[in-house]
Amino acid sequence: MTKHFIASSDVLARRGDSINAFALKASKNIPPHNTSFSSEGEKILTPTSDEYEDMTMADAQGAVSAGALAQINEGIQVDNPVLQCVQIKPMASQQNQERYRVVMNDSVNFIQCMLAQQMNSVMHDDLLKKGSICRIKQYQINFVKDKNIMIILDLDILQEYGEPEKLGQPVAMEAGGKVEQDVKPQPGNISGNSMYGNKQPQQQQQQSLPSRTNGASNGGSHGNIHPIEALSPYAHRWTIKARCTHKGDIKTWHNKNGEGKLFSVNFLDDSGEIRATGFNDAVDSFYELLQEGGVYYVSSPCKVQLAKKQFSNLNNDYELTFERDTQIEKAEDMEGVPQVRYNFTSLADLQTVEKDNTIDCIGVLSEAGEVSEIVGKTSAKPYSKRELTLVDDTGYNARLTIWGKTAENFEAQPESVIAFKGVKVSDFGGRSLSLLSSGTMNVDPDIDEAHKLKGWYVGGGRNDQFQSHANTMSTATAAGSSDRNAYKSIAQVRDENLGMGDDTDWFSVKATVIYIKQDSVSYPACQTDNCNKKVVETDPGVWRCEKCEKTWDRPEYRYIMSVNVSDHTGQIWLQCFNDVGVQVMGITANELMQMRDEGDERRVTDSFADANCKTFAFRCKAKMDTYQDQQRVRYQVQYANPLNFIQESKKMADIIKMYSDNESSLFV
Repeated sequence: MTKHFIASSDVLARRGDSINAFALKASKNIPPHNTSFSSEGEKILTPTSDEYEDMTMADAQGAVSAGALAQINEGIQVDNPVLQCVQIKPMASQQNQERYRVVMNDSVNFIQCMLAQQMNSVMHDDLLKKGSICRIKQYQINFVKDKNIMIILDLDILQEYGEPEKLGQPVAMEAGGKVEQDVKPQPGNISGNSMYGNKQPQQQQQQSLPSRTNGASNGGSHGNIHPIEALSPYAHRWTIKARCTHKGDIKTWHNKNGEGKLFSVNFLDDSGEIRATGFNDAVDSFYELLQEGGVYYVSSPCKVQLAKKQFSNLNNDYELTFERDTQIEKAEDMEGVPQVRYNFTSLADLQTVEKDNTIDCIGVLSEAGEVSEIVGKTSAKPYSKRELTLVDDTGYNARLTIWGKTAENFEAQPESVIAFKGVKVSDFGGRSLSLLSSGTMNVDPDIDEAHKLKGWYVGGGRNDQFQSHANTMSTATAAGSSDRNAYKSIAQVRDENLGMGDDTDWFSVKATVIYIKQDSVSYPACQTDNCNKKVVETDPGVWRCEKCEKTWDRPEYRYIMSVNVSDHTGQIWLQCFNDVGVQVMGITANELMQMRDEGDERRVTDSFADANCKTFAFRCKAKMDTYQDQQRVRYQVQYANPLNFIQESKKMADIIKMYSDNESSLFV
């Protein structure tokens, strides 16, 4: 009687050896657990679940690339090796970014691996499991201490093999192809020792193994090009081919340890971005060579270290520091290197973004303010700034501030489309934006989002009415919100006891100047940049600064004013310094004091009279102060802006609309 062995066609196609073994078992009259008969009386034997597992194990054993790890360990490139995953552990990242370590087995040896961040999806989708058979399509070998680590950049999960138990009896390897016998991976936390077994320390060998990129661009004389994602402090003799997406200004420093200069750039390739910084000699060597938009080969020696996140907004745990022998060469072939990547957040969605987060945004330039200057609170250095107003097709506008040379050299015309990368979100005025020093700005970029916005604006978007997040804030305040950035009346400032506690309280108020104390409106200051200390006239025409230990023939007068302002609820005294004083008075303190020195009291009186009845939006801080053994709250103005009557009208219209839409409104 003929015997039939039933299995799916794809299993039969792959599992010839396993089926033959099963047939041999049946031919020896060893009855399988599952036996049935056909309608013609023929016996049908089907493998049991245990026997299917044996068949799968045999198939997987034949599929893995036995000995491939030994070849890779010796520096030989192996295309698409098939390996088994025998262990998976999440690893702690110093930058709170998700990473995974795995152990791969070729049935002869095993090796510690790390999944690149772009491969985290195989973990999220529950595809990679213990026992999975994987085809490694792209990888990079890094030499860490005394072992080689495989960085897996791309892989396929061969699900048809299931998740069999550990294949073979793999052993660990030492760098250079030596096999460490009788060593088994130990349970517990994954580390270099626990995955490879404990062994005696040995002299570290500096070597660089090739990367396998499975068709990635080759750098010609530069050898294999490493992806940015694979760079780590343990990688040696590498070259990246990347686009310079941002180049910062040269910055200088001077402290007790000396002085110097630096600049930073951002590099981008298909796998990710990384920041690079050059100091002193590197500034002279590379600053003019590196230009935004250009593509370059960057080769070690170049230090790879943990990124200082306070200076960078890139999603990379590491950053580069140029060294004396770092090689940078402009690439003539730009193929395969992407342009700047954006992850845009619409202006309407800014309200959902947490304060101090960094985003990318794009909008049509509605308005560009003039360049102004502020003095840093901690550094006491002057900074140039310019405020832009952007709109987009979500019906919102937003204020965005640019700084430094970017503000000074800004030439974009209204109705231009501007894309920003690396913008910090602030909750001032509801929601506002600030371009970071590491961020970039691109006017009328050739991208789909820009073309879409331009078409919308030209097609009628310029006639739309736009809502701002400041409007939303004002409306919420009118409805009873207590947003700390909302405008407060003077009565609210007093009723809420702002400044009475231990901490400094901040508030904004719209008020009109009604009186300025004229007796001590300014003081003589040092002319040294960022000093601003009071100088004393030691002899006629000789003014001395004790801090700088310098003398001047004349001082630089600066405002220090007490101003009484009023709104519809009351009056309050505000302390103002030079920048605000210039805005209030309309002239500098030097000009005012020159009038007094010339005895032109009428012009002095007229200047104070002209300052009265001006209305500003003041940003103030309230803090308890002690004066002549008495405590009082001092209200100090941080900055002041003239009212924008267009925006104020829109805010009032929104409040009126809120009442008209509210069924329980008191207005009928």
